[in-house]
Amino acid sequence: MKHKSRLLEAVHETAQDLHELGFIDKRALNRYDALCIEPVPSYSAEQIRTLRDRYRISQAVMASIFNTSLSTIQKWEIGEKHPGGPSLKLLNILDRKGIEALI
Repeated sequence: MKHKSRLLEAVHETAQDLHELGFIDKRALNRYDALCIEPVPSYSAEQIRTLRDRYRISQAVMASIFNTSLSTIQKWEIGEKHPGGPSLKLLNILDRKGIEALI
């Protein structure tokens, strides 16, 4: 798990210890997790196009991998729409780990 800072890493470790000792429940631990995890960055139209080009995949192939439509990928690449939720996370995985992580 990647943390924003050493302080948040310490908070997360403390929360895990408190959960293991029975002082906080799973729901509270999940709230600490959400606070401590670094947010997924947004991607511009140019970054999405560059990412797709880096792995030499077509818009249609990217649409298939992301389980979305070709027109959605096209709109991302011209800046008409912006990825969010699971699509944004998949873009981040593609960026950090490569195409092999998604197929």
